[in-house]
Amino acid sequence: MFDYILVGAGLFNATLARCIKNKNQNAKILVIEKRNFLAGNIYTENIDSIDVHKYGAHIFHTNDKEVWDFVNEISEFNRFTNSPIAYYKGEVYNLPFNMNTFSKMWNIFKIDDAKKIIEEQRKEIVEKPQNLEEQAISLVGRDIYEKLIKGYTEKQWGRPCKELPSFIINRLPVRYTYDNNYFNDRYQGIPIDGYTNMIKKMFDGCEIVLNTDYLKVKNKYSANCIVYTGCIDEYFDYKLGRLEYRSLKFEIEKLNIKDYQGNAVVNYTEAEIPYTRIIEHKHFNFVDVDTTIITREYPLSFREGLEPFYPINDDKNQKLYEEYKNLSKNENVIFGGRLGQYKYYDMDKVILSAFDLVKRIV
Repeated sequence: MFDYILVGAGLFNATLARCIKNKNQNAKILVIEKRNFLAGNIYTENIDSIDVHKYGAHIFHTNDKEVWDFVNEISEFNRFTNSPIAYYKGEVYNLPFNMNTFSKMWNIFKIDDAKKIIEEQRKEIVEKPQNLEEQAISLVGRDIYEKLIKGYTEKQWGRPCKELPSFIINRLPVRYTYDNNYFNDRYQGIPIDGYTNMIKKMFDGCEIVLNTDYLKVKNKYSANCIVYTGCIDEYFDYKLGRLEYRSLKFEIEKLNIKDYQGNAVVNYTEAEIPYTRIIEHKHFNFVDVDTTIITREYPLSFREGLEPFYPINDDKNQKLYEEYKNLSKNENVIFGGRLGQYKYYDMDKVILSAFDLVKRIV
């Protein structure tokens, strides 16, 4: 008999485990993970001194000092600042949209000139935006939409922008400064020993079972409290229907060169290039080695056997999730995290959600 069974070994349950142990070192916690490793989608693997983000770039950022202090108690973080660039048909632009972007696009320098161009282009949309294309143009104008949003977004979601709901981009960051820092948050960085080592420390003192599907062995274990971070529809054997996701394929390549692209993240925004971005991992941790490792990231339609990455939070899916959420009230199980709550979370918000749950269960 355990005090807690935590299903899934990602950041949400790692935070729970750490907080529970901080309050009660003698708590008996069992962690059951379907994969053969800890850390979920923030899993990093050290290859030739390079921490490779195996499931896409994960840059920790937050405005919450309590969250920042929490993760820094566990691992030391570096000073990495996310400054991605966008590649479009031989042209390179800074992200997020800022004066460096506008200067390159329109050969201008003054802030007022950029504002005038964007305001003029926004006038193209006179009615309330009915789809993502109209929403984007109403926010940043036609030029930025065509070069830096349209192709990338259509690859990401597998549908034309005119068929995507406008709420996907309710807002777009537009800065009239020459600042390439993607995030506005006060704190930002990456653990110098990798996310996997950080998660291992957070699960210290727990019993861990890997390569195990909890749904196939749940009658074998019992606990006072069970937290499930897998897909909520899978838990209920899809009895109400399947929630929809987008997935990703990661193509990792080691290159015998010092540097491939000079930046951690380069987005490829033209539709003709099948991947959405290339990540060069050595730039996350500033390692000086003679080889480099890159990852090409390809969006995919989700199907059985793939990892569900992005919930498709349209009206139909959100309604279905709410039905599953109501169904879960009859279970002696708490559903948490990205899959359990059918919600895209930044890492700091995952931690804050776990903090809230700890107050209720400990």
